[in-house]
Amino acid sequence: MKFFKEFGQFMMMGARAHAKWEMDVSNTILKDKRRLMILLLLCIPVAILGVAFAEQVGNAMPHMLGGKTAYSPAFFTPFIFVASILIGVCAGLITGCIGAGGGFIIAPALMSAGIKGILAVGTDLFHIFAKAIMGSVIHRKLGNVSVGLALIFLIGAIVGATVGGMLNRILYEINPVLSDAFITTVYSLMLGLLGAYSMLDFLKARKAGDTSSGHGGKAEGAELGNLPKKLQAINIPPMITFDEGVVPGGRKISCVFLILSGALVGLAASIMGVGGGFLTFPIFVYVLGVSSMTTVGTDILQIVFTAGYAAITQYAIYGFIFYTMAMGMLLGSLIGIQIGALVTKVVTGITIRGFYAMAVLAGFVNRIFALPGKLNSLDIISISPKTVAILEGIGIYAFFIVIGGFAVWVIGTFLMNIKVLKGEGGR
Repeated sequence: MKFFKEFGQFMMMGARAHAKWEMDVSNTILKDKRRLMILLLLCIPVAILGVAFAEQVGNAMPHMLGGKTAYSPAFFTPFIFVASILIGVCAGLITGCIGAGGGFIIAPALMSAGIKGILAVGTDLFHIFAKAIMGSVIHRKLGNVSVGLALIFLIGAIVGATVGGMLNRILYEINPVLSDAFITTVYSLMLGLLGAYSMLDFLKARKAGDTSSGHGGKAEGAELGNLPKKLQAINIPPMITFDEGVVPGGRKISCVFLILSGALVGLAASIMGVGGGFLTFPIFVYVLGVSSMTTVGTDILQIVFTAGYAAITQYAIYGFIFYTMAMGMLLGSLIGIQIGALVTKVVTGITIRGFYAMAVLAGFVNRIFALPGKLNSLDIISISPKTVAILEGIGIYAFFIVIGGFAVWVIGTFLMNIKVLKGEGGR
């Protein structure tokens, strides 16, 4: 029970840290007219081409989007582009309203819409990379970055991202269904643990009458936990010094632990397509003992390079990125984040926490109910096609009803409280 609680806190801290990054990026893009214009100029041709040339492009492409022979998927329709925007909006609403990563729902949503797992992962990674480049806030945070720490960490992240990308591609080459089953299993475990912890946390807070939104997290400064103390006491050369501005003389830790941590983050980013940001913050703070100030700056740097490296070298050059959907998701997420953030001003925190638990658990149900059909296709288990269809249907409907219901509720709350929000903005 103790392990479950600690792991849940670990994951929740990472989800909140990644959401904070997403919100910073969104604000940076939307408050800069030049960047916003570039984004719109990139998206408009995509929409126009989708309307004008969908049939011609579709006839020239492989017969099944994301199929084993579809190494350069470019087929799209106006519906696909609009759907990608809606997926981005929903993810953005969760991020902005709840203050925890909504990106966890993107890959499950794409896979539920019929996109192959490896294509969903590659597209999600590219969407994160494009967002990081367009909304880069590195120049504002470089003062908080330990360059040595970041470079050593990125060595491991690149190795991990390479291994993760190769693993996904090897499984895909063996059997596309095996690749889908692997990605689905990883998401089932992650969303199941995070969702269960979130629901228990919500029920506990409700019972205790805690109405805070839970957006914040533990701020780590000069204090250290037992694990970071033990790791920093292990002298395996070369040692790297960091946090000189937090404690006199700074702290030291072996590059070995940094490289291993980076490898884990890169591996998760490349396999799941979530950028790895949800792991960097808790690993740095709770495992390595890096201050939160240094962690935030390093995390921004890590996301740009890890997501960019994984997206380009492990997926883009092999044709596993659906660029039109990536741009649609980017546009939608920027809108969703802003609306979600405004709604937090007029909704109680306990309600927000409950919705987050439901959203994550909906993602878990979606993936766990899709898994039997994939295992059946691999002849690992034997169930009837009718049972497979029923299970997959339950997972898809449960997922989109919960996420869609949440989106309608948030947007409706926003529209009904526009006058109130304008009043707050004018103060």
